[in-house]
Amino acid sequence: MSETPLLSVRGLRKHFPITGGVLAREVARVHAVDGVSFDIAEGETLGLVGESGCGKSTTGRCILRLIEPSGGEVLFRGQDVTRLDRKALRALRRDMQIIFQDPFASLNPRHTVGGIIGEALEIHNLGKNRAEREARIVELLETVGLRPDHMRRFPHEFSGGQRQRIGIARALAVEPRLIICDEPVSALDVSIQAQVINLLEDLQERFNLTYLFIAHDLSVVEHISDRVAVMYLGRVMEIAPSRELYDNPRHPYTEALLSAVPIPDPRIKRKRIMLQGDVPSPINPPTGCHFHPRCPIAEKHCSQEAPSLRETSPGHWVSCHVRG
Repeated sequence: MSETPLLSVRGLRKHFPITGGVLAREVARVHAVDGVSFDIAEGETLGLVGESGCGKSTTGRCILRLIEPSGGEVLFRGQDVTRLDRKALRALRRDMQIIFQDPFASLNPRHTVGGIIGEALEIHNLGKNRAEREARIVELLETVGLRPDHMRRFPHEFSGGQRQRIGIARALAVEPRLIICDEPVSALDVSIQAQVINLLEDLQERFNLTYLFIAHDLSVVEHISDRVAVMYLGRVMEIAPSRELYDNPRHPYTEALLSAVPIPDPRIKRKRIMLQGDVPSPINPPTGCHFHPRCPIAEKHCSQEAPSLRETSPGHWVSCHVRG
């Protein structure tokens, strides 16, 4: 794994306007992503975790500009993705791909599997002719554990796990360097989740891939990630190497999340941390630290000033006034 960042995200923001009235004027904004920053080294897997609605998927889509960010920088190999024109962005998409959460909704039901995978090859002019593209499709299907004859079938003929393998094959078709995995196993049975995660790990080693692995299940992220970033209400609360984060969480929100993860050994007891209140609305987020209304160790200045990410130990970054 290289230490040089393949992807650097700096102060990324995405605010969705809410309109109302006869003239449909903007009356409020949803602060979905509110100043997110992190790096991903080449060959690394960064897990991005947090509760539903915290802005994880929006962050991933803003990086690819499937959603236009409201501000900040997304540097891929030193090039700011947010400033690229349409033609340059299309060329860059060869290097940056996504695996979507829902394998039932992300595949066109009117196209065969061969057509779904082959579309990317045609768009990027990969393969001199139809025979060469079909050979590449067969190779991709076999790479993800499917049979060559599956290319003639339609998505509805496959199980959820098989459909997600098709989605992975589609992402691999253009030989990307970075793949954003947007909750790729959350819609699958637990037994199938392990198979897909093992496949992703094998593919990473084989093709030197870099992953941003988005999930809400901390136990899933633990096994695949080199480092983990924890999000809450549009902001990053903590970033640390995977083992360090699970063994020594510094942010009170991370501690609460980890306390809810089941332990398979009944002899080990873990004290459950129950947070008070509900997650505030992203339309009107709290001042200062977004977590302060629910934080058990919050102090007065936590409500007045937003903490910055600070390195408390090598590679361990925390956004907290009290523990930072």
